[in-house]
Amino acid sequence: MKKNMGGLDRIVRILAAIVIGILYFTGVIQGTLGYVLLGLSAIFVLTSFVSFCPLYSIVGLNTCKVK
Repeated sequence: MKKNMGGLDRIVRILAAIVIGILYFTGVIQGTLGYVLLGLSAIFVLTSFVSFCPLYSIVGLNTCKVK
């Protein structure tokens, strides 16, 4: 897997995951929507740590700076 996510993209995903987690655990988001968004935030965190997004590779997007 080649890295295809830049630093800003990774930060935005982690911040979105944190916000979703806070909203879920404070009770603002509940039920099925809460579970779906928690799953999405887990995917955001995972892809941020490995710097690779499979959807980006399918679409052909690359936000990582070229060395």
